[in-house]
Amino acid sequence: MTPHNPIEIRSAQPIETREQQQDDPLAAVVAGVEELRSAAEQHRTQLDERLGNEVRTIGDRIAALETRLNRPGTGQQQQDNGPDAEIRAFLDYARRGVLPQGHEQRALDSGTSSGATGGYTVPENFVAELLRNIVQFSPVRSVARVMSIGSASVKLPKRTGTMTAAWVDEGDDSDETSPTFAQVTVPAYEARCFTDISNQLLEDSGLDLSAELAFDAAEEFGRLEGAAFLKGTGTGQPSGILADTAITTGAKISGNATTLGSAPAELLIDLFYSLKPFYRTSATWAMNGTTLAAVRKLKDTTGQFLWQPSLQAGQPDTLLGRPVLELPDMDDVGAGKFPIILGDFAQGYRIVDRIALSALRDPYSAAVSSQTRFHWRRRVGGAVVKSEAFKAVKVAAT
Repeated sequence: MTPHNPIEIRSAQPIETREQQQDDPLAAVVAGVEELRSAAEQHRTQLDERLGNEVRTIGDRIAALETRLNRPGTGQQQQDNGPDAEIRAFLDYARRGVLPQGHEQRALDSGTSSGATGGYTVPENFVAELLRNIVQFSPVRSVARVMSIGSASVKLPKRTGTMTAAWVDEGDDSDETSPTFAQVTVPAYEARCFTDISNQLLEDSGLDLSAELAFDAAEEFGRLEGAAFLKGTGTGQPSGILADTAITTGAKISGNATTLGSAPAELLIDLFYSLKPFYRTSATWAMNGTTLAAVRKLKDTTGQFLWQPSLQAGQPDTLLGRPVLELPDMDDVGAGKFPIILGDFAQGYRIVDRIALSALRDPYSAAVSSQTRFHWRRRVGGAVVKSEAFKAVKVAAT
């Protein structure tokens, strides 16, 4: 028998390459590493392809499962944020005149008047809306400078006097001069109230009455503070702009006790230019709606209206080029009143917030009457810090 020849394993590398590797051991190592790297890259490519296919397959399965679950009649319980039975019954009847059957029919008839007596009642929880009367308050806060404080009051440094310079000849001595400073203290005052609400109303109402009460409280405190920012005495409440004697004594007099004078347009122009230019460029007019109606009719000597309506949405109307703010708490035109203010509110008036709005739900104090008491409190202050930033119109006494 012819003996079997051993299997000969031949390298794929060229003869000259093998000979080079035998002569150069480093080249052999480099070639081996390159072969391993190539094999690893090929294996990784194959794994990426397989993984991508599996991910796509899983995604397709999930999408198909979601589609089946969302079909009607699958038994999946989904969250229903729609109207309840009473509301659905009423809406069906109101929109299409369809009399619902079964449970919804009974729900529709649950009021004081049924279909047999000629009508269907609107369910009591159909209108989840609170009907409010409009509360007007002075939006001084929108134009004044507001800051939060962490103590009972804040002290603001104020320059009350400036240096005085003079021309001198060579060799003359300079005169001594120095600015003077003082402090303006703005305390935070407290306002509070409480409201009792029936527990049954809280439990059965279709409204979140707690949230509605918070809104009402904020609105009421806004009305209270808005009036104080204009006319507050500074005793137990913020000090108002018209409580500053420097502003009221320097007011322009109308010359007539019942109107803005015989030449109201000239009066407003004089008032405008009596304000220092630094404040004039950022000034805002303030008056109530009644005065506003009268001012809108004023014309200059050429017959042009002083009032200019806004030409762009969201921008205020202007009077002599400056915006107008309607403040319901301002005086009407009348003897000795101050119906108009012009000023740079951001420079001249400071509002300090200590406690924006504190709410306390008290289920105990009125529990004997089955009521829950809500306590509301707010700490806020305000004061004029620069009297020169304001000018006012005063109606003559006679």
